[in-house]
Amino acid sequence: MPARKKPSAGDSADTLPTFELALAELEEIVAAMEEEQLPLEELVARYEKGSKLLARCESVLASARKRLQTISAKSIAETVDPDEEADLPDNDDPAPGQPAGTPDEHDDDDDIRLF
Repeated sequence: MPARKKPSAGDSADTLPTFELALAELEEIVAAMEEEQLPLEELVARYEKGSKLLARCESVLASARKRLQTISAKSIAETVDPDEEADLPDNDDPAPGQPAGTPDEHDDDDDIRLF
């Protein structure tokens, strides 16, 4: 029985490598470029492949970050009591005892008011 070939990030054009596989292959490319005396053409080819692997890793990380933010937002939304949320003042509402449309004395807004 033949030995199993280690999967490569570029084995199939249809399947993208996992983050872990792409990162491992990227680390191998960087190590080889740093330690070996390679011909210019091979250096350029490895750099090109490394750039593609780096883009894949960044894409996976960005997707994971977005998913985590979504999960966090859902978790926060689920823990807020709807009754408590209704009692919170809206940022656009005037301060208690202040008529609508008049500037707040604690307003840090630096806009120039003509009228």
